[in-house]
Amino acid sequence: MKSEKTPIIKDLVLIGGGHSHVTVLKRFGMRPLPGLRLTLIARDVHTPYSGMLPGHIAGHYSYDESHIDLRALAVFAGARLYNAQAQELDLVNKTIICRDRPPVRYDILSINIGSRPRTIDVPGAAQYTLPVKPIDRFLVGWDALVERVLANKGRFCIAVTGGGAGGVELALATQYRLHHLLAQAGMDCAGLEYNLLTNGPEILPTHNPRVRHKFQRVLKARNIKVHTDREVTGVEPGSVQCRNGDTVKADAVLWVTQASAPAWLQASGLDTDAAGFVRVNDALQSVSHADVFAAGDIAAAINHARPKSGVFAVRQGPPLARNLRRHALDKPLRPFRPQTRFLSLISTGDQYAVASRGNWSVEGAWVWRVKDWIDRRFMRKYNELPEMEIKEGHSAEDEIMDLAAAASDEDQAPVIKLVNLIVYNAIK
Repeated sequence: MKSEKTPIIKDLVLIGGGHSHVTVLKRFGMRPLPGLRLTLIARDVHTPYSGMLPGHIAGHYSYDESHIDLRALAVFAGARLYNAQAQELDLVNKTIICRDRPPVRYDILSINIGSRPRTIDVPGAAQYTLPVKPIDRFLVGWDALVERVLANKGRFCIAVTGGGAGGVELALATQYRLHHLLAQAGMDCAGLEYNLLTNGPEILPTHNPRVRHKFQRVLKARNIKVHTDREVTGVEPGSVQCRNGDTVKADAVLWVTQASAPAWLQASGLDTDAAGFVRVNDALQSVSHADVFAAGDIAAAINHARPKSGVFAVRQGPPLARNLRRHALDKPLRPFRPQTRFLSLISTGDQYAVASRGNWSVEGAWVWRVKDWIDRRFMRKYNELPEMEIKEGHSAEDEIMDLAAAASDEDQAPVIKLVNLIVYNAIK
């Protein structure tokens, strides 16, 4: 912890408690920078881990198991925690305007607030759907939807819009949970109907044909009807309208569509892409304002465009922490190049999953166990906070570089273990 007598030279403010910022907080907690004051502005004090959200919805993980306690992490980092929602950014005066609290000044700013499904373009979507993000609001709406289903005596139709991994996982996880609860209540599951709607000609368009085939099989076995080439153009109470003229009955609509950014970022004068995401260079630094950084879904890397996925936000955490520190010390920033091929572990509602990377895939209960091991290990890193011991003879910068190297090695362990398990299962 920093001494209270240390003079404050610079203010580093983090907006959002996303996957990248939890790494920043932990690394500054492990190695504080004297004179740098950290402030975290977060709408919620418990941040969900997206990798465990389907498992939490399906009933495999509790709320605490799938959420990181930002209050404890902020204390560990010696950071001020403002439980507030940023809604305006004054780049000239370097001030953040929050709802229901005084403005917050910064010298260095980092933004990691994620994204949310876009509803503005579809009439009725904002009023009559349950967007999957923000996750905390989704979970409240999900609890209410569970009560509606359990109170219903006849047919109940649920539509999921979005045929990517998020939509497919959400459809399977919510159906699994509802079937379990209906069975517990002694009710018939046959009255619960599911429809999955996707704009394109196939589900999981960013994955290889083997993965798509596996999930087509699973969805068919679970009686989830897939509607391809069904762009949703309107939502009304009880139905969804598609561009081809089809109307799909829907007593509830789970909205998992194209990601969008809050309007206040673009309105602030930050350079953003057409969708409003902050354009950043290879150092995760805003291309228009050198004292502003962004990571995760809210960032648009100008040289390395990648899908909006939690895996990239996690990977951006260490280089973001390093460059925030180097910027505070007026040192040159270091470029970061995200991987082009990455491992996806997509669950099927029950304790079963499909692994996807490039052109190969495997599936099984053992893949889910590997995913469970990876996810729990990730959560332990932020919910079980250590004390940092500095090696004798190391400077602060040496220690930071050692930590970065160690973390890079550690990050390979899950993939190595998965490969070993794949080989074992292949020859078994």
